Amino acid sequence: MMQVIESCAECLYKRQLRKTDNEECLAEIKAVIDNRTDDDPAPYLVYQFNQIYLKYFGSVASFRNEKKQYNDLVLSMEDALREKINRSDDPLLTAFSYARAGNYIDFGALSDVDEKTFLSLLERDELSDNDLQTFEAFTDQCESAKSLLLLADNCGEIVLDKLFLEQLKKRFPQMKLSVMVRGGEVLNDATVEDAEYTGLGSVAEIISSGIGVSGTVYKMLSGEAKSAINNADVILSKGQGNYEALSGQGRHIFYSFLCKCERFTTRFGVPKLAGMFVEEK
Repeated sequence: MMQVIESCAECLYKRQLRKTDNEECLAEIKAVIDNRTDDDPAPYLVYQFNQIYLKYFGSVASFRNEKKQYNDLVLSMEDALREKINRSDDPLLTAFSYARAGNYIDFGALSDVDEKTFLSLLERDELSDNDLQTFEAFTDQCESAKSLLLLADNCGEIVLDKLFLEQLKKRFPQMKLSVMVRGGEVLNDATVEDAEYTGLGSVAEIISSGIGVSGTVYKMLSGEAKSAINNADVILSKGQGNYEALSGQGRHIFYSFLCKCERFTTRFGVPKLAGMFVEEK
């Protein structure tokens, strides 16, 4: 997994300073950061912060309005996007491009999410040569796979994931498709309720991670969720949080995300909001 280096720790703490000026609360948050281990990815630290907020304030910030806003926005575009996908030269590749661009809708990693930027990313997200090579490896493995697990990330984005899964089902009808969502409310991440609202269950089995953490932290997953990861022939992970929590653990996973912070742009040598598609064997 990606270790929380000092610059990331400073960024995490600055974000908490924007949320509260309660000195006791901030002292506990700083202690969590200072006492972190190499095995504590950023999503796990944020989970611990939320437990501290619950202790002091009885609640954490709700993103229900933002979740509904972007679910409704992309649902309103669904039919038009599906038509564009079906008319394209490579519907599966086009649907993947849309699904990756949808990773922009992230109220955790970005301080400002706006509809105009999202719509522009949908139109201009192009795959690099490296992305295309990874996509070829992905489809090659889907040819012989019996199951695929998509680790979902954000609301709104999951509507685009649904369009991608529709194309996967057409191209590889032998594959059983599953989607793992968060097991509780956290930021604007997708839950079972959101999956049902957007119709994601019409194309894939919906699995809960079992816990409200903004990333797939394996040690915290339910037994069902761990089994889904352990037994999937192909895993496609969406978003930075899932990459931070799962990478470097020896699992064969395809990761799709936009680079939304300096740590990621530096790691991959790309500008902010550049799309990535990487295979970890």
